[in-house]
Amino acid sequence: MPESPHPSDPRLTADRVSLAYDRRTVVSDLTVSIPDGSFTVIIGPNACGKSTLLRGLSRLLAPQSGSVVLDGRAISAYPAKEVARRLGLLPQTAIAPEGITVADLVARGRYPHQGLIRRWSDADERAVDEALDATGTRELAPRPVDELSGGQRQRVWVAMVLAQQTDLLLLDEPTTFLDIAHQVELMELFGRLNRAGRTIVAVLHDLNHAARYASHIVAMRDGAIVAEGTPAEVVTSERVEQVFGLPNMVIADPVTGGPLVVPLGGA
Repeated sequence: MPESPHPSDPRLTADRVSLAYDRRTVVSDLTVSIPDGSFTVIIGPNACGKSTLLRGLSRLLAPQSGSVVLDGRAISAYPAKEVARRLGLLPQTAIAPEGITVADLVARGRYPHQGLIRRWSDADERAVDEALDATGTRELAPRPVDELSGGQRQRVWVAMVLAQQTDLLLLDEPTTFLDIAHQVELMELFGRLNRAGRTIVAVLHDLNHAARYASHIVAMRDGAIVAEGTPAEVVTSERVEQVFGLPNMVIADPVTGGPLVVPLGGA
């Protein structure tokens, strides 16, 4: 049985990890803890290491050095199926098997809960139904995934991750390909899941989505963390210009009162 973490220890941490692709180091000697129950958003410019860090946290990418700890134990020590029972991952690029239907793809989210003895159950059926309803994809259930638009596909992949029913969700650019209405719809869904008790870690490009929905923000540049804290602490005009090189103003969001980034420039 895996060790239980100390009650005060976060469930998911990275301790002095270095992550690389083909000997090219992207993240070096980085330490971060994901607050339990938080909606943590990782922001930063392109190629700064955001998605690389998420891959390391999810065990998709093994660290060159350092360690990722999940529930008090090195994540590399768990069998893959056990990791999938503890955290759900939506990768940046996901490829569905040719000809698979939406219903069958979402049902694959229940795979970590299956075994030699345990077969498909009413609980599995309910989990899939709830995931389809939450993402507005129920009417797509009989259709082949490869016939869907990019936005529809993205919502189906989110449904598959939700069907895992894990308390910890890692999402790499979950609003990719979505129009603004579906972006907000998904962000609202993630917000509700977070308020219901799930810990969510998401890589986002939209600073204002991050500022509105996150409870904790990690800002990265050049493979390192340059700031982390609440949206009010991280999303300041000076910090946004430091991280993104973007002249801007930060004003109060008229809906939430939190920070709202307004780029400067143009006519």
